[in-house]
Amino acid sequence: MNYLLPLFAVLLGYFVALFLKPKSKSNLKLLLAFSGSFLLSLTVMHILPDVYESHNHNIGIFIMLGILFQIILEFFSKGAEHGHVHGHDKMYHIPWLLFISLCIHAFLEGFPVSHHHDLAVGIAIHHLPIAIILTMFFINSKLNQTAIFIFMVTFAIMTPLGTLVSDFIPQLNNYYNEITAVVIGILFHISSTIIFESSEGHKFNIAKISMIVLGILLACFL
Repeated sequence: MNYLLPLFAVLLGYFVALFLKPKSKSNLKLLLAFSGSFLLSLTVMHILPDVYESHNHNIGIFIMLGILFQIILEFFSKGAEHGHVHGHDKMYHIPWLLFISLCIHAFLEGFPVSHHHDLAVGIAIHHLPIAIILTMFFINSKLNQTAIFIFMVTFAIMTPLGTLVSDFIPQLNNYYNEITAVVIGILFHISSTIIFESSEGHKFNIAKISMIVLGILLACFL
C-alpha cells in the first residue's frame, strides 16, 4: 500500500496549489530542504549499503551513470525535479520535454520501492513540494486547467507504475542491483541539488540547517 504514497503526495500538492495558492516561497524552500535531506539520508543509509552487499564491482559505474542520466534529463526538464522552474510566459499546450523528462525520472524512482518500502515515504516527501511548485508555475503560465490536471495525474502515477513494473516483470530482478545503482545516482544528484538550491545564494540559515538535520534524524529512525 505504501507504494501509493508518492501518488497521493503529488495529488495533495496539486490540490494545495490549486485551492490554497500558497504565497510563501520561504516555507516551500524549507520543505524542499527537508525533503532533499531526508531523501539523501535514506539513499545513503538504507539503499546504498544494500547494493554494495551484492559485491558487484561495477556498482560505482552504474551510480555515476545515474548521475549523468539525471543531468541529461535536467537538460530537458530545466531542473523541475528539484523545484527549479521560472518564467511566466503563457503556455498553450503541455510542455512535452518537461513532461517526458519528469515522467522518466519519477518512473525510475519507483523501481527500488518494492525492496525498500521506506523509500516511498522519502519520494512522497520529495514529490509534495515539487507538485506544489509545478502546479503554481503552470497556473501562473496560464496553462489550460485540463492540461495541468492531465500533467499532474500522469506524473503522480509514474512512481507507483515503476514499482509495479519491477514487481511483475521477474526478469528485472536479475538486474535489480544495477537498476537500483542508477536510481541511487539519480537520487544523489536530485537530493544534493535540492539542499543547495533551497538557499538563496547557496547560503544556509538556522531554519534551513534545522530542516536538514531533521531530515537526517528522521531517516535514521526508519
